[in-house]
Amino acid sequence: MDTASDNLPSSHTRQRRRISLASQIALALAVGIIVGVVLNHFPQAKDAAITGFLQPAGDIFIKLIRMIVVPIVFTSMVTGISGVGDSKSFGRIGLKTIVYFEIVTTIAIVLGLIIANVLHPGVGTDMSQLTQTDVSHLRQVSQQAPHHAGFASLVLGIIPDNIVASMAKGDMLPVIFFSVMFGLGLQSVPEEFRKPVLVTLKGIADAMFKVTGMVMRYAPVGVFGLIAVTVATFGFGSLLPLLKLVAVTYFAIAVFIFVVLGITARLFGFRIFTLLRIIKNELIIAFSSASSATVLPQLMKKMEDYGAPESITTFVVPTGYTFNLDGASIYLGIGALFIAQLYGIHLGWQEQIVLVLTMVFTSKGVAAVPGFMLVTMLATLASAGLPIEGLAFIAGVDRVLDMGRTALNVIGNALAPLVIARWEGRYDAAKGAAYLESLDA
Repeated sequence: MDTASDNLPSSHTRQRRRISLASQIALALAVGIIVGVVLNHFPQAKDAAITGFLQPAGDIFIKLIRMIVVPIVFTSMVTGISGVGDSKSFGRIGLKTIVYFEIVTTIAIVLGLIIANVLHPGVGTDMSQLTQTDVSHLRQVSQQAPHHAGFASLVLGIIPDNIVASMAKGDMLPVIFFSVMFGLGLQSVPEEFRKPVLVTLKGIADAMFKVTGMVMRYAPVGVFGLIAVTVATFGFGSLLPLLKLVAVTYFAIAVFIFVVLGITARLFGFRIFTLLRIIKNELIIAFSSASSATVLPQLMKKMEDYGAPESITTFVVPTGYTFNLDGASIYLGIGALFIAQLYGIHLGWQEQIVLVLTMVFTSKGVAAVPGFMLVTMLATLASAGLPIEGLAFIAGVDRVLDMGRTALNVIGNALAPLVIARWEGRYDAAKGAAYLESLDA
């Protein structure tokens, strides 16, 4: 005999009917591109749509993410450092992390220069067909943003004058520095005082990850708005004169992902395609928003679920957001040689070696600054004696290039905690295997 409950769909059936977040984001990305293409052909409707809905929809998502990043980074890093055991162990992890970051980003810079030397993205480009951005605006951006003219200035930029002010501005380097100092200081506090502080911070961190889940429900709307604004503003027509630069940049990014990071992953017992499958949602969000900060909380959580210890993940991933910018590092070499080739300026290997050394410093510590890539490139061009006016020709499509750079940054910072965990002999292979099985279920 049938009952009323027999006519109701089971919870399993309802779950299968629910569209996954990854599918929602991918659908939003596709619809956003279509809407952007349509709006690009109707200037009046485009302006009204961007200011009335699209831009606010995207900005809301960015602001929601920025709202949760600092609390998560601070609480997670402090509890993670306290869980390392002692300052000696943490110092060893920190040293290995910095060494790994410097090696990988230097390889990225060199790879960008090699590919630009082989494929010559600036040769044959007709400057008369390029849309030029106002050079005075680029100079103004450069003057307003902080510079790191050498190692000493980089160190000074890490130490906060006022940690509350740094947190309010979202300056990650000072926040990371303070979190490390606070975590190390907390280790030396007697157990009866340390434990309640750690319990409180752990509770805040767990609550913020729940808030992250709430924010991610809005991600499809934010992705739709951000990508629609990008396509509507620039259109595909603006890419045509710089199509070679865009193609060379994305080719270099692909080579770095599947060759450099692929080999690195294999050396430490991982597969790059498995990692890409794990973070596919985060890649779509980072690509469409051109902001790696939008996926920082999820990235830490997923790498921990995949087997990296919390004490390593919560330190390595936020630190990598400043010191492990693989996408930015690759583009510095390509962009600098593109402008040199555009103006017919020959740079020998000696000048390019100097460029590499310059980029090692200029690519660090300014990731939290809006338009930081323009600032970094301006500093690089100035140090090489190249005309900064050349940057005005590519600034208009920098957003399109930034999407690929950001996705690469996310992949590099997802692999980093796994590498350090394996290097330390603390990777939980059983936990990682169970997590992969849960993804397949």
